[in-house]
Amino acid sequence: MSYLEFDKTIMINLQESLSREVLRTNRKGAYHCTTVVDCNTRKYHGLLVMPVPELDDENHVILSSFDETVVQHGAEFNLGLHKYNGEHFSPNGHKYIREYSCDTVPRALYRVGGVIFSKEKVFSRDENRIMIKYKLEDAHSETTLRFRPFLAFRSANELTYENDVINKSYEEAPNGIKMCLYHGYPELFMQFNKDVKFVSEPYWYRGLEYPKEQERGFPYQEDLFVPGYFEIPINKNETIIFNAGDAQVDTTTLKTQYEEEVSKRIPRTSFINCLKNSAQQFYFRPKGSESRYLLAGYPWFKVRARDLFISLPGCTLSIDDTKRFEQILDTAILALRNFMKDGSLDPVIKEIDRPDILLWCINTIQLYALDQGMRRCGELYAEFVAEIIEYILAQKHPDMKVTENGLLFAEGKEKAITWMNSTVNGKPVVSRSGYIVEFNALWYNALCFYNNDLNGDKPIEKITKLIEKVKKSFSETFVNGYKYLFDSVSGSKVDWSVRPNMIFAIALPYSPLEKAAQRPILDIVTKELRTPKGIRSLSPKSEGYRPNYVGQQTERDLSYHQGTAWPWLLGAYLESYLRIFGKSGVSFVKRMLISMEEEVKLHCIGTIPELFDGNPPFTGRGAISFAMNVAAILRVSKILEKYDNN
Repeated sequence: MSYLEFDKTIMINLQESLSREVLRTNRKGAYHCTTVVDCNTRKYHGLLVMPVPELDDENHVILSSFDETVVQHGAEFNLGLHKYNGEHFSPNGHKYIREYSCDTVPRALYRVGGVIFSKEKVFSRDENRIMIKYKLEDAHSETTLRFRPFLAFRSANELTYENDVINKSYEEAPNGIKMCLYHGYPELFMQFNKDVKFVSEPYWYRGLEYPKEQERGFPYQEDLFVPGYFEIPINKNETIIFNAGDAQVDTTTLKTQYEEEVSKRIPRTSFINCLKNSAQQFYFRPKGSESRYLLAGYPWFKVRARDLFISLPGCTLSIDDTKRFEQILDTAILALRNFMKDGSLDPVIKEIDRPDILLWCINTIQLYALDQGMRRCGELYAEFVAEIIEYILAQKHPDMKVTENGLLFAEGKEKAITWMNSTVNGKPVVSRSGYIVEFNALWYNALCFYNNDLNGDKPIEKITKLIEKVKKSFSETFVNGYKYLFDSVSGSKVDWSVRPNMIFAIALPYSPLEKAAQRPILDIVTKELRTPKGIRSLSPKSEGYRPNYVGQQTERDLSYHQGTAWPWLLGAYLESYLRIFGKSGVSFVKRMLISMEEEVKLHCIGTIPELFDGNPPFTGRGAISFAMNVAAILRVSKILEKYDNN
């Protein structure tokens, strides 16, 4: 049995199958995403979803779905599936699915009477197009396949409705047609690898529903345009390739192109292989650009500075892709230098002005040094690390200052400046201001890395003294009488909430705390914040605990960092555990990873969602694939390899 395989009992049970999604991406930010039964449940779902930079910086659903119909002896068996008003699903094509697997490419096996055929999908890595391979495995009489394309041509953040602006015309293309419904969009080419008949039969399918949007309190009904249908006969053991993309292709080479794309895939035959594939799905190079980036997640996240730096080591170094790390970091360094020079905000890397971004960047470079060696790191990045330290010490950051005690003070009363960045009515839900615990843990770590490692042969005296001052001030400021750390301190106002951010005072390579002070912090995180799916953003014992990320947007914003569990924090927690317990902690860490492994078969197949409810049954929520989570688990797995090899 394949690692990612689901049998008939799961596929025909919509409660089970509609909760499982599949995602395929390319390096240009385009993707294919739907459920395992090909029923779209989000407005972000579609066979071909892609950026259209000529319009905006959002993704756009071009081809929503592609319904297949098997025709035999004049009888039609429609294999599509859509949700309509009143919990009505039609045409219920999922009942013909016998099995579904996702090890190399998504593959469904259908049985319709005496007809058995398979369907596989491959999304091109380098182009905005999807290929679907149909093979007639068995049939006892003449068989015809009929295909209806459901077209959207809209932003992935919006919905479309029947209108008179639409351009319903089409033109013939080799073995297919091309269409463009609205001005400003690219043409959509729909082609086959053999001659096909297209029958024009324009029709609006009204009232399709997306239950995931309904759950989130957003508009959830739309109309989709179907221009007609393709019809093509198929013989037993014959293979047909369908291609949909924004450029015309040579249809005689489709089979070869399909096989080449499949050969590039890492088989998802294990938990780690799934995460390796998932990590590569976040790689992003905008159309016409040589710059490389890392997307924060799918389906709605773009490039965010903090996510990029936290995710980069796990998504590249942990899967032995050093070149990709250097390419992405070079792009980010250019953006940071522009910001430090004159406050310029990068058009692609969002939130680059947040005060902790520079500190996370140094930590990213530090992890590169641990992986590739200090000499190589020094040659590439020592000068830039020095620039960051000098920039901070010169008090140039608009939202963060170095105070007399050596600690960093950041203003976050009116603006969300940390990773806990949800807002309601423009105000931070979690107001973190003043001396913020992970900022200063990162600051101490950055100073030590800069002075002890990059300048190890010639440490700078003033930095040595500053390190001593920061270490002393950190304990005096953050360690409370209950032996855990305040989350933030601003004058006489201290935040006693038990939050996970204190874990970074242990997880980072250099800790400002003595060994004796580290164990109690790990203990309280273990007792109050650890769950099987991640570390809670707030203890159940703290005021304002809201563990369930459900309801409309405001309700979810209020819960986002008030008790929900985050897998990326689990990575920091497990690294801390190994730092304190060493090899004796390996078995515990492995058990924790087992609890994460089951998630790759429950939500978006082969990856990890953004967050989980903080209380049982710890349901996955938010974005279906999140870079920081994937990166964290890959990093921990790589660390475990070192213990196993010793």
